[in-house]
Amino acid sequence: MELLFATANVHKCREAQAILGPSVSIIMPPSLGFEGEIPETGTTLKENALQKALFLWEKYRISCFADDTGLEVDALNGAPGVFSARYAGSSCNPAENIQKLLKEMRGSPVRTARFRCVIALINDGKQSFFEGLTEGSILEVPRGNRGFGYDPVFVPAGYEISFAEMTEDDKNAISHRKKALEKMALLFT
Repeated sequence: MELLFATANVHKCREAQAILGPSVSIIMPPSLGFEGEIPETGTTLKENALQKALFLWEKYRISCFADDTGLEVDALNGAPGVFSARYAGSSCNPAENIQKLLKEMRGSPVRTARFRCVIALINDGKQSFFEGLTEGSILEVPRGNRGFGYDPVFVPAGYEISFAEMTEDDKNAISHRKKALEKMALLFT
């Protein structure tokens, strides 16, 4: 079965392929000649994931899926959430997002947070959703130089190192995206 993944991120695609197994062949939009932007204007992770998947479904009529991920910080009432990638503004970078997050959390004794990933799958026109969580906490200062986004300030529960201090394989083994993909994989096994 061929499944279109609404991403241009080769690492995400490889991770998904490994989890979904040999019965599914994952392709990315560029392989179909698509080079534009996929809309992402929802107010929730679920809305964004569905919007991206529907966009590709309507364009290609190929079974497809999309994910959206956000960091939810308890001390900030779930922020940045769906706005994680643009928390410090529409043209910000990850370092600016982290700086804003740490500034808003300065002095807060509550450091608990989670990464939430929602996947929307459109398989032969039918919509399904899958969710994965990674619980953890927010550091007071960034640590590590691997990964991306909020990885330097997020320590997963049960660990003493940040995502940015882990190898890619170690991080992917416990990631929120992996958990959501594993739930989706049950449909294809």
